[in-house]
Amino acid sequence: MKTSDAAKGGIGLGSAIAVAISWSINKSILWAIIHGLFGWLYVVYYAVTR
Repeated sequence: MKTSDAAKGGIGLGSAIAVAISWSINKSILWAIIHGLFGWLYVVYYAVTR
């Protein structure tokens, strides 16, 4: 099975979405990294609170 470069780097779909949402709201690399670590938890939190 062939994996993508993102999967090899350990970047999951939830983390990528969380980083994109965080960057669009905060424009802060630090917050994007923190939210990326939480991944799907931040995505669900954002969906529920917005």
